[in-house]
Amino acid sequence: MTDPSQMIARGRRVLATEAAAVAALEHRLDEAFARACDLLLACKGRIVVTGMGKSGHVGNKIAATLASTGSPSFFLHPAEAIHGDLGMITAGDVVLALSNSGETAELLTILPLIKRLDVPLIALTGNGASTLSRYASVTLDVSVPEEACPLNLAPTASTTATLAMGDALAIAVLEARGFTEEDFARSHPGGSLGRRLLLHVEDVMRKGDDLPRVGPDALLREGLLEMSRKGLGMTTIVDAAGHVLGIFTDGDLRRALDRQVDVHKTRMHEVMTVGGKVAEPRMLAAEAVHLMDTYRITSLPVVNVGEGRRLVGALNVHDLLRAGVM
Repeated sequence: MTDPSQMIARGRRVLATEAAAVAALEHRLDEAFARACDLLLACKGRIVVTGMGKSGHVGNKIAATLASTGSPSFFLHPAEAIHGDLGMITAGDVVLALSNSGETAELLTILPLIKRLDVPLIALTGNGASTLSRYASVTLDVSVPEEACPLNLAPTASTTATLAMGDALAIAVLEARGFTEEDFARSHPGGSLGRRLLLHVEDVMRKGDDLPRVGPDALLREGLLEMSRKGLGMTTIVDAAGHVLGIFTDGDLRRALDRQVDVHKTRMHEVMTVGGKVAEPRMLAAEAVHLMDTYRITSLPVVNVGEGRRLVGALNVHDLLRAGVM
């Protein structure tokens, strides 16, 4: 059995070492960092991130972060680059090279070729006197005094520091670009943010025969049957041209029953809520959620306001839940 207190102490030592490595970066950010950001902002092509081993894994993540925050980017494996993939780098690109030692053999092989392409090179390295640093247009210091590994061998604190510097570059450039939530959502259409910011009411609303509607002279009994058939907890009251005159909900039913109305004699226009809250097809589904929350309602007719509130759809909270907007 392991000693739990020893395992916890070891874990805490690792976290403390890596936290110190990241914290030290803050005071190293200077004009070189600003120049690196300017190179990324001025990039007309793609940001090509490259690195071997653990640096390569970190580079993959940095490339993904850049790409998802408005800076087109991809990862290039240096070993593959020397066997043909170097052709992926073109004029207008910027190369972001990662190597703690700055002397990674596979990386050094492609440096002269990158130089020949006259492509800006940003180095993230722990060795400012390295070959990589000498080739670089800008060098960012990601050195650490020690790795979290007790043997000081396994890349741990150094890769954490490199990853943090990559995030700093990506987010600084994101803010400089004026990147918005909507921009982020377009890169993440499958995520919850994408659904919230990109999905419109017309994408989730019910249409055609699924719409609950009765005429103003229909009996309340007919309106209740329509509500039951369509399962939205409401029915719209429309004129002969399909324009919404009002809405009748479960709440209206309770109020009508409190007044002891006769469901077999009362007409819908006598008990409906005139007007009522509506959504429009191109309204964001998130706006419909906000409307429901604000007015404590569970369903909405969808109308074309420019056509005199003509009924085109309907939705309720369950439709929004299924769509992942709520």
